[in-house]
Order: sequence, then C-alpha cells, then structure tokens
Amino acid sequence: MSKELHEDICQKHVFSGVYNKYAKSLHDYLYYKYGERLNPNDKAQEAFIKLWENCKKVTLGKAKSYLYTVANNMMLNEVKHQKVVLRYQKLQPVEHTNETPEFLMEKEEYFQKYQKALEKLSEEQRVAFMLNKAEGKKHEEIAEMLGVTRKVVEYRIYTAFGILKKELENFKLK
Repeated sequence: MSKELHEDICQKHVFSGVYNKYAKSLHDYLYYKYGERLNPNDKAQEAFIKLWENCKKVTLGKAKSYLYTVANNMMLNEVKHQKVVLRYQKLQPVEHTNETPEFLMEKEEYFQKYQKALEKLSEEQRVAFMLNKAEGKKHEEIAEMLGVTRKVVEYRIYTAFGILKKELENFKLK
C-alpha cells in the first residue's frame, strides 16, 4: 500500500483536498437522486462535518465511500422524517373555523361574563353546580362527595342556576 492511503485526513491540507475533490460531485449526486427539496447542499456539508469528526477512523482511500454513504443515509432519514410530517399533517384537525371574528369576540366576552357570574356564587353553590354541569355527576354522587343530602345539592344547583340566569342574558343549560 502506498503512503497516501495511510495519510491522516485530520491534517488540514489533506481534508481540504478531499473537500475540493468531492464536494461538488457529492452535492450533484444527492441533487440528482433526491431533488432540491431535501437540501442536498446541507446534507453534503453535514457529511463533510461527520468526516471531520471521524477523521481518525477514516483513511484517505475510504473517504469518498464514507462521504457518499453518510450523505445518502442523511437523505434517507430526511425522507423518513418528511413522511412522518405528512402523516401528522393529515391527522391534524383543521385550524380554521367558519365562525366570524365578531362571533369569536362575542363568545370570548360571554365566557368572561360567565366566569364573573360564577365568582358571584357561594362556594357551595359553585361546587355543586360545576360538579353537576361541567363534570356530569349525578345529584346522589355529589351529595355523597360533599357529605350532604341530595335535596341540599338540588337546592344549591337550583339557586346557582337562578343567579346565573339573572347575571347572564339568554343563559340556558341542556
């Protein structure tokens, strides 16, 4: 074997020579095989970075093969990543609605009024009301949780509903 094969790639002038010799052809190979969309120039540069990081392990004779293998693997990983991104985008719910900005603003204002009206309830009323209407618990369950009778729970929910109806226009529950 010639001395050239064992020459250290970590030497600046040797690495520079390898870069000058293979950079354009590596880029072109990636570009022709995968197209511009996956950034072949970036992957070629990253392959040279990997070569520099592993310069002690790679001989000059294996540098070209190493570069092409690393760059090709990076592109394949990018293709896999793009497939995952596309699959995830298909699963994403639509971010837009057919609601007008006025409706959205009114909805937010109503929600703020609702929050203020809930603050006006006593703690007992608010707890019973929210357990029933927000969490869907039955009166018996709430009574058991709070340690009161079912009639007390019904009264608290009924009075809370009355206060909310007074505070909020068009307040109705299903």
